[in-house]
Amino acid sequence: MKFQIVSDSSCDLPKERAQELGVDIVPFYVSFEEENYMKEGVDISVEDFYQMMADRAGTFPKTSMPSVQDYVDVFEKYVKDGVPVLCICLNAAFSGSIQSAMNAKNQILEDYPEAQIEVVDSEEVTALQGMFVEEACRLRGAELDLKEAVKLLEEIRPTGRIFFTTNDLDYLQHGGRIGRAAATIGNVLKIKPMIEYVNKELVSAGVSRGRKKSLQSVIDKAKAYIEADHIDLKEYRIGLECGLDKEEFGKFEEQVKAAFRDYEGEIKRFEVFHVGATIGVHTGPYPTGIALLKRCRY
Repeated sequence: MKFQIVSDSSCDLPKERAQELGVDIVPFYVSFEEENYMKEGVDISVEDFYQMMADRAGTFPKTSMPSVQDYVDVFEKYVKDGVPVLCICLNAAFSGSIQSAMNAKNQILEDYPEAQIEVVDSEEVTALQGMFVEEACRLRGAELDLKEAVKLLEEIRPTGRIFFTTNDLDYLQHGGRIGRAAATIGNVLKIKPMIEYVNKELVSAGVSRGRKKSLQSVIDKAKAYIEADHIDLKEYRIGLECGLDKEEFGKFEEQVKAAFRDYEGEIKRFEVFHVGATIGVHTGPYPTGIALLKRCRY
């Protein structure tokens, strides 16, 4: 039997894409200045979220994970009709979203003891989680059952990698990633941080002087990783990540395509993801990057 796929909104799949794939999205909540919490992608779009950040300089929004009831409401729609559910959550190190989903599963099983629900820690964030969800959809389309799909998905979790930069050190300082003095000096000198997502963590990957150089460094670091690890791009999904500035991102996208021209026969396409609130609160409104995730062996 085909299973239903559910994901929290950290997967950053556009609403239209999620609907096309048949994926239910359980939103995170976002709040500015302790105002009412809004559902990401429902009460506030990603574009509006970033615009509010840009308009409210010095204001640091907060996110809150989906509630147990949010997950219960989605799970119950399917299990009452006997449909198995695969729920894919943000890296547990970043949020308690998966715990809400697990608690919801246990609550559902009290009323529907025969229900099949698998809650999976994607161990990924933003575009990586989105591509992980897309791989789950591909496996479902290939008629794999729930258990088989989970086993294959778990194999690709360690392959996720992101190379990105952002334009403002204040958000990283507010989130405890760097010290206040470093942020102040860095902003004065127009130093841009280089960050990698690897082994389930965001880690510093150096700095660049100026935005233009930092964007080029993202491309250089991604290519260096591909070459050093002998990555066969035919076996990978590649995502490009953007924030508020669509014009700048358009130029970055063209740079990436030009830089990867030698791999044209290997790359099926570059997928574009708007980095959502769960990571955006740490990066500010201008994150830009490249994400790679291996496809499942099926």
